[in-house]
Amino acid sequence: MPLILSGNVASATTAAYSVDNSCRFNDDDTAYMAKTMSAGDTQKYTFSTWVKRGNLGGYQGLLNCRISEATRGHVYFHSNNSFAIYLKQSGEGFLISTNARYRDSSAWYHVCVGVDSTQSTEANRVKIYVNGTQVTSFENESYPDLNEDSATFNVNTQSLEVGRLVYGDPTILYNYFDGYMAETVFIDGTQYAASDFGEFDSSSPTIWKPKDVSELTFGTNGFYLDYEASDNLGNDANGGTDLTESNLAATDQATDTPTNNFCTLNPLDAHTTSPTFAEGNLDFHAPSGTAFTPSRATIAVSKGKWYVEFKATTASATLGACSTQSPMDDHMRDSSDVRSIYRLTGGYWYGQNNGGAIDDQGDNSETFTDDDICMCALDMDNGYFYFGINGTWVNGQDGSTTGDPAGNNGGSGGAGNPSSQLLTNQHDGVYTFFAMDGSTAGTGQLQANFGNPPYTISSGNADADGYGNFEYAPPSGFYALCTKNLAEYG
Repeated sequence: MPLILSGNVASATTAAYSVDNSCRFNDDDTAYMAKTMSAGDTQKYTFSTWVKRGNLGGYQGLLNCRISEATRGHVYFHSNNSFAIYLKQSGEGFLISTNARYRDSSAWYHVCVGVDSTQSTEANRVKIYVNGTQVTSFENESYPDLNEDSATFNVNTQSLEVGRLVYGDPTILYNYFDGYMAETVFIDGTQYAASDFGEFDSSSPTIWKPKDVSELTFGTNGFYLDYEASDNLGNDANGGTDLTESNLAATDQATDTPTNNFCTLNPLDAHTTSPTFAEGNLDFHAPSGTAFTPSRATIAVSKGKWYVEFKATTASATLGACSTQSPMDDHMRDSSDVRSIYRLTGGYWYGQNNGGAIDDQGDNSETFTDDDICMCALDMDNGYFYFGINGTWVNGQDGSTTGDPAGNNGGSGGAGNPSSQLLTNQHDGVYTFFAMDGSTAGTGQLQANFGNPPYTISSGNADADGYGNFEYAPPSGFYALCTKNLAEYG
């Protein structure tokens, strides 16, 4: 179960170079970018990008050029979650795919492929790197002939695409990337190594981090996507021809990056009925006709104060908090092994503590409905969880009016109700947020905002350190759940 904890904060190291933005690709939206190539170097080229995966499985293209079924090239994730490059021309082709599988949806990976068919040593003609280390263990391994020209990449008038894979004859199949990309670079004319795009941290030598690529030689068709212009995500920051975006919007710009990794929901840590996920694992969709199908988030904390919002696409869906040792139980309150608290649409608090289930407790006069923006604040220093609706904090679980985190007096209770302080000294004291559908009527769906909203924000509020983009201002002392903050407060 991939889970980011304090002490495992690879993207929170001190870095001279900071990546500010990424682009969120949603495969259901068939999102990708493309540009028409000029005549370039068909023997030497490099592709490099940082990726954080969303949905797993299925073929997912990162770089694509298809002239015909017999002449095509792809850099992609295979359906078995290996990483691969495939180039086919005139019916002949080569495939190199890794033995390693890349299934961690909480992590940023750096992938780099450098091609130079003029190399006399066969294995040097295609080099694959993941997180700074050259891959030498392959499931499939075949190489181009000496001095072989590519009939796809850098060929005049052909389309080069980022974010999808195209193949098939006579039926054309499209396989789109799902997740985030940052620092996406294509180089025409040079076989670069991963060390040209990143470096190991001097203090933590196992941690790979990005570095400035602006001084590289990009060549005729090369480009650099930094995703810093929300109204032009395909902007070539190197000054060349921009890529044309398809089915991407300003809300697909994110600040979830390899130098500041934000929390998302975790499809690998979900109920067995398998809710589905979209929008970079921020859109939670419960199976139709089911209820109580939770999924935990990717970052867990044992101290500090943390803020998150969610849009209740359907009011039956909600966010709560639970320990990392809690099973993803049908109701998140019926099992004695669960430690949790959450609030459902009808206005009542639910959960499970050492003394048994919390069921229909609190003041049910404060309800929420479809498309409300709900706030959640998790205070791990004092053991409280707070819930709010459209900018107003609701009453505490004991029915009192102590549900405002500004007073630090306990949204899930207070001094007069100590048994409702669920979040400390239980299990190992490590908690995270979880999403859940609370009704069998209809389909529970929400969009979580840990600081990178997948929906339009009308106001825009960051935490005190400048991280996150929220509809409402985080309470004083509460922070967005990202690795920069986790390193300081978690």
